[in-house]
Amino acid sequence: MFTGIVTDMGKVLKLEHRGDLLARLGCHYDMDGVDLGASIACDGVCLTVIAKGEDWFDVEISAESLSKTNLGDWVEGRAVNLERALKVGDELGGHIVSGHVDGVAELISLRDEGDSTRMTFRAPEALAKFIAPKGSIALNGTSLTVNEVDGATFGVNVIPHTKSVTTWGKVAEGDAINLEVDTMARYVARLQEYA
Repeated sequence: MFTGIVTDMGKVLKLEHRGDLLARLGCHYDMDGVDLGASIACDGVCLTVIAKGEDWFDVEISAESLSKTNLGDWVEGRAVNLERALKVGDELGGHIVSGHVDGVAELISLRDEGDSTRMTFRAPEALAKFIAPKGSIALNGTSLTVNEVDGATFGVNVIPHTKSVTTWGKVAEGDAINLEVDTMARYVARLQEYA
């Protein structure tokens, strides 16, 4: 489990296509405190550490994960939002995030509003029913508040701090963005199917 509060901006150091995609990610974490087998959210996707060094770790990305996320677009040198898994007693500053990406949204517009940036996205139609104004959403692993919703289109504001400590300062219109809907919204919708 994660919170959607990004704790490091890593970098794709190496990609190797084998049976799965092997990725080496550079980071600023103290890797002595990260066990092999630990989960790290990488652009919102929960991945397992399979090897590590002083300032890097390796993950394997399955074909299933590649088909549901933007990880197939990764290139060497790309910045990646990172978050280590929650520990009991950690502050829950964002919202409950599983790291199980539901689909890919498209960033369709960027507009500065004061010091913040208003970003508008188009979600896959099947996920639109889970997105509500003032609800939570995880985009590329970042917990954000939804401002408005119009069908499958929704908007968020990103403050300068978030743009400086995550990859949000590097996005452009047309980018594919990993989207995880709020867990509670998913379960409420499922329960309504049986009401």
